[in-house]
Amino acid sequence: MSAEYGIARDSGWVKLLEKSINQKNATEQIKIINASISGETTSGGLKRLPQLIEKDQPDLIILELGANDALRGLALEATKENIRNMILQAQRAKAKVLLLGMEIPPNYGRPYRQQFKAVFKELADLYGVPLIPFFLEPIAHQRELFQSDGLHPNEQAQDALMQPVKHALVPML
Repeated sequence: MSAEYGIARDSGWVKLLEKSINQKNATEQIKIINASISGETTSGGLKRLPQLIEKDQPDLIILELGANDALRGLALEATKENIRNMILQAQRAKAKVLLLGMEIPPNYGRPYRQQFKAVFKELADLYGVPLIPFFLEPIAHQRELFQSDGLHPNEQAQDALMQPVKHALVPML
């Protein structure tokens, strides 16, 4: 969702967030690095995170991963453990964490959907990190804001996705 899949480069919610925050903050410009890779799973994010932390030394990390794990039917415990380890790595590096939760389509069955959704809340509660429970909530029921695959938001959806992230992020800055 954050890697700008299927939309013009620099038109996604991450770039909009950076522009919006910096318009309001004339004294210090905030740099947001979008390290997203389209199609990435939590295991890929976990492998890349130490190098990203070392290179960029972030003050804050927004974790938006997990949907591809679920769409591939990967074990929920592995997803949970990967996200847990990313939160811990960020916290050890003294970076604040904002966790963006995801949900999956109903065809995966109610038990798997509920367990998947619970992963994000459990980890946010356990490690005291702010959580947006369902990142796609602002557009979830507006099919016209999705690309033809029905999974990825289109360019018109990006501002609606950015707003709740900005609302959660600003107090953390």
